[in-house]
Amino acid sequence: MAELTLDVARKILDAALAKAIEKKLKPLVITILDARGAVKATAAQDGTSLLRAEVAHGKAYGALAMGMGSRALFQRAQEQGYFIDAVNTLAQGRLIPVPGGVLIQDGTTLLGAVGVSGDTSDNDEICAIAGIEAAGLKPNAG
Repeated sequence: MAELTLDVARKILDAALAKAIEKKLKPLVITILDARGAVKATAAQDGTSLLRAEVAHGKAYGALAMGMGSRALFQRAQEQGYFIDAVNTLAQGRLIPVPGGVLIQDGTTLLGAVGVSGDTSDNDEICAIAGIEAAGLKPNAG
């Protein structure tokens, strides 16, 4: 697969939502970006809070922009906060360096990223990974 198709993005979205329902999580927003950073799919469960869509996008965007899952960005922010602050300034504040942003790979080919927001960051990440794996692709969270 050379690019992330809408059909695959929908599979990722559906499986991530199914995982959230299975785990009885708080309402989530899930955003899927292709390798160019364009939105392929996004959905908000009923009852999400106001900025969840922006946070989900920021997790996916940050992972894609930096080439690493947002868990790795979180760890880097703890070790080199000045660097993440500088990068986020360059990104005009669009980078959210907490778990829940996961790269989508087909082998070593980067296809895009998934960002999830609404529950704990760890649970958000679990849903993103479940969605990617259900589509037969490789998640890279960190």
